[in-house]
Amino acid sequence: MTSPATIDAIQAEADMRRWLERAVIGLNLCPFAKAVYVKAQIRYAVYLPTDEAALIDMLLAEADELAALDASVRDTTLLIAPNTLADFLDFNDFTARAERRLARAGFDGVFQLASFHPRFQFAGTDADDIGNATNRAPYPTLHLLREDSVSRAVEAFPEAEAIFERNIETLEALGPDGWAALDVGPGSARP
Repeated sequence: MTSPATIDAIQAEADMRRWLERAVIGLNLCPFAKAVYVKAQIRYAVYLPTDEAALIDMLLAEADELAALDASVRDTTLLIAPNTLADFLDFNDFTARAERRLARAGFDGVFQLASFHPRFQFAGTDADDIGNATNRAPYPTLHLLREDSVSRAVEAFPEAEAIFERNIETLEALGPDGWAALDVGPGSARP
């Protein structure tokens, strides 16, 4: 049996940019993403090892680096792990551990951690439910968001709590074929 091909950093970043442009911004799944994207305030950090052993350490290092910079320079970080945590349940457990480590490191109230995975599945949904695509990215990804930036964005956006419902409606209208036509999976971008 052969092992799956590993993804390099250039391909992983290119695929994530494509997903961000076509799905997240293109479908307006996150109305706050476009501003930081246009201002080049997003860091794309790629973790290439095939095991998860040092991924939390890298997340903490990225949090330290993000905290040291002004939001006008870097507002958010996407930590992409293309070659590990392929199983969504393992990734979900890992994300919970990562949140606890961030809190113990003093980042509680400083950062929020969002998660994206190619097989993301909300509790109580079927694996093929199109609504799961709201949190599906080409690769397992941990997203560090500044609490202050999130608060400002929510204050500026009327009815922010309705975003999730609107996203589900958007994806249901798009359907599985429309999502597939976005071509935002692994290896879709041409770096």
